[in-house]
Formats: sequence, structure tokens, C-alpha cells
Amino acid sequence: MRTVSDVAAWLDGLGLGAYAEVFAEQAIDGDTLTELSEQDLVQLGMPLGHRKRLLRALAELSPRAAGGLGMTAAAAGLPPRRRIDAQRRQLTVMFVDLVGSTGLAAELDPEDLREVVGAYQDCCTRVIERFEGHVAKFLGDGVLAYFGYPQAHEDDAERAIRAGLDLVDAIGRLNLAVPLPWRRQGGDLCGQ
Repeated sequence: MRTVSDVAAWLDGLGLGAYAEVFAEQAIDGDTLTELSEQDLVQLGMPLGHRKRLLRALAELSPRAAGGLGMTAAAAGLPPRRRIDAQRRQLTVMFVDLVGSTGLAAELDPEDLREVVGAYQDCCTRVIERFEGHVAKFLGDGVLAYFGYPQAHEDDAERAIRAGLDLVDAIGRLNLAVPLPWRRQGGDLCGQ
């Protein structure tokens, strides 16, 4: 277990040795050091710059640094560090939006509109997943999809394009009580 004198030496190394006495008076040792919050430091009378320096040092306290201070990461109250391998990826984003949904909302009963939009979203999800895309979220009648996340492929941009083309056909084939308007390349309105 880490002692108050170890904390004093650590503070001194940060250029904050003037607070060693305050930490000792408050019985802040290795067991409680990593539990300090900004509010705790305010109560100890530390000015903003010193609080930020101390909090940054606590956040950066790695298991190796903790061991150098005479304690293990577990004793410092730190979770074991996970190795995070960064990846650079190309991500293709697709946004599919239902044309004329405001008009549909005015025409249809809310329950019927929910059924129509639900069928449209289910259709989009099936097609996007068939091309190994990921539906990130539904935004009203819009569908936001990623190609290249969480699984990357060499041809994610092509997959997104193929999914988009298939979506036009699949949405046009939906058997709904009201036909869904959709827009094809060139902007002309179809499906009514």
C-alpha cells in the first residue's frame, strides 16, 4: 500500500510539492489518490491550473508509472490498460431518405404511417445488411448506414452503390396500402 510520503514525492515530481502537507493532513494516500475529483481539489484550495495539472497526471497514470511510484495499477485503483490498436479506415456513408414523407404524414393515420415507414425501414435494413453494411440509426424516415464499419472490405464504396441501386428496386416493389414515392437518378419522381 502506498504511503502519504510516496504521494508527497509524486506531487513534488509534478511541481505541486506545495500541496504535500495538505494531502497529508487530509490522509490522502495511494488508495485515495486516484479517487480525487475536481470538486475534491477545489475543497483542498487548489487553483484551476494546478487542479488541471493534477487531474491530467492522474488520468495519465499508467500501470508502469504506478509501479514506479511504489504501487501496482490495482493498488492505484486503475483498471488494467487495454491495448488499443488504431486503424485508419475508409468509411462510406449512405443516407436514404423517403421522398414526400411530409405529404404522407398529412394523408395517413399515424398508425398507418408508422406501418409504412416501418416497412420502408425494414426493407432498407435488409438490403443494406445483404451488402454487409451497418445501419447506424434511423432519423425519422431517413436511414443512416455505414459501409466499412464494423467490418471493412476492399470494395465498401462499391457495396454502398450496389445497395443504393437495389434499394430503389426493393422500395419500388414494396406492397403497401399507399405507394411510396421515390427518386431515381436525375431527380424525377417515380412510384406514384
